[in-house]
Amino acid sequence: MFATILDVVIGGLIMGGIYALIAVGLSLQYGVGRVLNISHGEFIMLGAFATWSLYTFLGISPLLSLVICGPVLFCFGFLIHATLFRYLRKKSKSAGAFADSSLLASFGLLFIIQNLALITWKADIRGYSYLDHSVSIFGALFAANRIVALIFAVGISIAFYLFLTRARLGKAIRAAAEDPVTAQIMGVNIHRVLAVCFGLGALMAGFAGPLISMIYEIQPSMGLEYTIIAIVVVVLGGLGSITGSLIGGFILGLIGNIVTYFDAGLSLIAYYVIFILLILVKPTGILGK
Repeated sequence: MFATILDVVIGGLIMGGIYALIAVGLSLQYGVGRVLNISHGEFIMLGAFATWSLYTFLGISPLLSLVICGPVLFCFGFLIHATLFRYLRKKSKSAGAFADSSLLASFGLLFIIQNLALITWKADIRGYSYLDHSVSIFGALFAANRIVALIFAVGISIAFYLFLTRARLGKAIRAAAEDPVTAQIMGVNIHRVLAVCFGLGALMAGFAGPLISMIYEIQPSMGLEYTIIAIVVVVLGGLGSITGSLIGGFILGLIGNIVTYFDAGLSLIAYYVIFILLILVKPTGILGK
């Protein structure tokens, strides 16, 4: 009985750590830049497939792929915002108009990236074996790759939180999230900060992709599911709250793993139910204002 409970809890923490990475990226893009990036999951998919390709064809460790995929996707995200979303912001007559146009643009990005992935990697389900031997923790057995994924997810989350709270750029990002007009008056280059925020969101997706590919099989259409999960976590944690997204990710991971223990097919349904209940009962989330 104890081993079963431990298995469910640790399994939930593993998924929660990955959900936290995914949600923090989306929370940053929406909380600061007001871009509800529906294509966020496609960046995760790109990171996962890039890791699979690097490991399968070049023998590069998936853990080493973290420092390859993350920075590359950061540059990709930065350029997308500095061109596409900055142009839309400039042309939009109001914040509401920008929210609408950026949402539609991100839908376009979703289909563009997904179809390019289909052309490159086809529609086949891919997977590989890495650190798949078992590790015993208090009598419960876990695949080593899952434990490693949890350690890296938690480590990256802590490092990112410290960056936002201690680094000068992190403080500028938080200032822009609180009051972009005042931040700009105080000398913050708001356009650069917004592009960096979008890039950092892509960076976190680029970290999550390799970790997901270590544990699960991947396919080009996987992105939308993770975007939905990220949106639920962001709402659970509180819109615009980075800390809330971290906490919400672990909570949702635990809930999802408990539901999966009884019926694997009900996990996504459980996420939708949580989302609807949050909207009805506590739309501000855990740490939202």
